[in-house]
Amino acid sequence: MVSIGQRIKVLRKAVGMSQERLSELLNMSRPTVSQIENEDRKVSAEDLKKLADIFNTSADSILNPQKSPTVSVKERRAAYKTSPQIRINIPQKNFEKFREVLLYILNEVGAKPNIGETALYKLLYFIDFDYYETYEEQLIGATYIKNRYGPTPIEFAKLIEKILNKDLIRVKDKYFDYPQTKYLPLRKADLLKLSGREIELIDNVLDRLSDMNAAQISDYAHNDVPWLTTDDGELIEYESVFYRTPPYSLREYREDI
Repeated sequence: MVSIGQRIKVLRKAVGMSQERLSELLNMSRPTVSQIENEDRKVSAEDLKKLADIFNTSADSILNPQKSPTVSVKERRAAYKTSPQIRINIPQKNFEKFREVLLYILNEVGAKPNIGETALYKLLYFIDFDYYETYEEQLIGATYIKNRYGPTPIEFAKLIEKILNKDLIRVKDKYFDYPQTKYLPLRKADLLKLSGREIELIDNVLDRLSDMNAAQISDYAHNDVPWLTTDDGELIEYESVFYRTPPYSLREYREDI
């Protein structure tokens, strides 16, 4: 399979551009461009947008090497109007909301044999990032880092410590002979703490993903732009959802020439 770095190299050579010239257009050093092409450095979401602009193609064609390059616009804008407020990129930790969302998830799908701790991490990630892309607001606002198995909310352990044996219990089990940590709710979620559109989005994520096992949902998360453009062990930026490609993007974009 052709890597993103190799794809960038192919596109650069196809237009007869040197690494030096590409580095100037990207406002980075030539060695950095070389690291990107050799897969020694991740491509950020902002770099991905610049590359799509430079090569007059789509971000999707860069991320999906099997596709032929297609002519694209230089900037994507949402197909509907949004309020002219500044999006807040710093995660806004809301433990009360986090607790109720987690309890809602557990009441809905927690009894499924495939929903262990690892799968929960990914469900929370997609709930948070899908909501941010859709409404440009944060739902839980947890802080996610990129680790080997996918996006991980670093506040999760602290939340569990606070509510264990009060709102939920932890069960050590096995799933297909693999160790699994499950959480079972001791009460229903307080729906007064969740808005209608929050519940609707959570339900949408659960309908799409809750039948996946931990490996399947991790693989799915690994092809999302926020994951692809983050280095191992680093924080995943909420803003990167606005560079998502199909089938992950939830917003329709128009082409402005």
